Amino acid sequence: MRRTIGGIPVYIVMILILVGLLQFANWIPSAVQEGALMRYGSIEEVRAHLTEATVYAPAYYPSSVRWPPSLVAAQSRPYLAVITEYAGSRSNDTVLVITQTARHEPPLRERIGLAVVRERVSYPFKGRTALLEVGRCRSGERCSRISWDEGAFTISLVLKDAPVDLVRIAESMIAGPGGGTVQHSAAPVGHAGTPGGPPR
Repeated sequence: MRRTIGGIPVYIVMILILVGLLQFANWIPSAVQEGALMRYGSIEEVRAHLTEATVYAPAYYPSSVRWPPSLVAAQSRPYLAVITEYAGSRSNDTVLVITQTARHEPPLRERIGLAVVRERVSYPFKGRTALLEVGRCRSGERCSRISWDEGAFTISLVLKDAPVDLVRIAESMIAGPGGGTVQHSAAPVGHAGTPGGPPR
């Protein structure tokens, strides 16, 4: 006698259950990966993917920094965050890291960071007040960091060098006191503007 469940043969019920489990298993990776940290080929690609947010990037780089970036990564979950890394012009070592993170959230892990802060000042630029720090990186090299709130985000730059070039890079990311971002589609170039007196 053929066994049934609710008038349906057992083997058909088992097939339907198996199909459902397979569909659920296929759904899990896409649900987990959607919005998770991903590597991108360029800043423009990140901008095209994260259309709900402004992605900031410099229009100026000093000669010691190689363009394009060696790493571009971003996530939209559990909060929006972008990180870009740049190698030195004469080596493959990372010399500049830029993070853009939703306010009050921790930034993505930086490859370089200040281990010792020797000077910390408030630095006004383009209608904003940034925190400018000078010290030594974890590797013992001279480092400087500047960070400020920009709209819904906190932007942070760490450079293995004195803060003069760092401030120029930061200023080139902002169009002006009214906000906005400097856009570029080709290799950025230096600008003539000279920042007003950051620590040396």
